[in-house]
Amino acid sequence: MNTEVLAYCLSKPGAWEDEPWEGDTVVKVGDKIFAFLGAGTAIGLKCGRDRAEADELVAIYPDDVTVSAYIGRYGWNSIRLGGAVPDDELRELVDASYEAVVAKLPKSKRPVV
Repeated sequence: MNTEVLAYCLSKPGAWEDEPWEGDTVVKVGDKIFAFLGAGTAIGLKCGRDRAEADELVAIYPDDVTVSAYIGRYGWNSIRLGGAVPDDELRELVDASYEAVVAKLPKSKRPVV
C-alpha cells in the first residue's frame, strides 16, 4: 500500500483506517468510506456527484482512471497510483472525496474542524 497516500487520507479531521474486508484497507470519516486503498496499487475515490461528472477524469487520464466496480454509477473512480495523475491532483481528489462524504453525514457525525 502507498503509505504516503494512506497518511494523507488519515490526516483529514475524523479520518480513520478500517479493514471491512480481509486485505482491503479503506479510510472512513464517521461511518462512511471516502477512500478505498485495497492492495495499494490504486485508490478508489468519489470523483463526482454522478457518473457523468466522474467520467471527466476518465476522459483526461484514460490509462490511469477507471470506473470503480459496483459503485461507479455513483461517481466513484479507481485511480492508479504512480500513474499519470499528478500527486497534487491526487491530493485534491482525496480532498474532494472526503468533503463529499462529510457533506452527506448527519451533522452529529461530522468531524469538528
